[in-house]
Amino acid sequence: MSGWWIPQSIFKHLRPLTLVISGLVATFSIAQSNTVVMASTTSTEQSGLFPHLLPEFKKVTGIDIKVVAVGTGQAIDMARRGDADLLFVHDQPAEEKVVAEGFAVKRFPVMYNDFVLVGPVDDPANTKGRDITEALKKISAGNANFVSRGDKSGTHAAELRYWKSAGVDTPSDKPAFTRYKACGCGMGPALNIAASSGGYALADRGTWLAFKNRADLAVLVEGDTKLFNQYGVMVVNPAKHPQTRATEAQKFVDWVTSSAGQGVIAAYRIGGHQLFFPNAAR
Repeated sequence: MSGWWIPQSIFKHLRPLTLVISGLVATFSIAQSNTVVMASTTSTEQSGLFPHLLPEFKKVTGIDIKVVAVGTGQAIDMARRGDADLLFVHDQPAEEKVVAEGFAVKRFPVMYNDFVLVGPVDDPANTKGRDITEALKKISAGNANFVSRGDKSGTHAAELRYWKSAGVDTPSDKPAFTRYKACGCGMGPALNIAASSGGYALADRGTWLAFKNRADLAVLVEGDTKLFNQYGVMVVNPAKHPQTRATEAQKFVDWVTSSAGQGVIAAYRIGGHQLFFPNAAR
């Protein structure tokens, strides 16, 4: 007799196992269809916003959001590759560019806060005030320690714009001045380095308020209109990447820009301080 013969008694034991495996595959498929990958910034994660925001979205929709927190530049690159379904970032020129290129469907404003310059309480470069441009000129002229994220994040992009307005070159192949250090890291680690080295750093206010290891750092420059920090959200274009979960991602965009989602953002506070201010045009 050719081939393999399997006794009927074996089939009796195999059938329940087959049903279990089929059930697990179906459950996994359903779970996957209810999960959206969001490429976002370290500032939204390290400020604690997402643990506050995303469970509220899941209550309404049943959809899980898996956050990949990187610099805004890296997040946008993920969208270009189709490695995310959704973008939640804070570099408006770069956001508008990725939409113009067709990799994201439409950009929606969500919320804002501001950047602040933090540094040692004794402020050796005498930066304290409201003018970020003048403060950076003083840091450069005094060759003070400055810690840059250096990671192509929204914060890093803003910092480079401020250095340019101060007339200080920051080429990628050499520091702007001898004590300018680019860590290539997120906001929290950059603040840790500034705290341990007595350095200055540009930070988004949300991460600063959530930051615990301040040592003798303090906010020295705030209130300059140039320090405004806008966040936007957009769905990765399924015409470019058909595998993306655009329908589920759009549900998040609709919710977070609705009065319900905007209210959840406004309610997030640390020590009585509101970290983000909703401003969706709805």
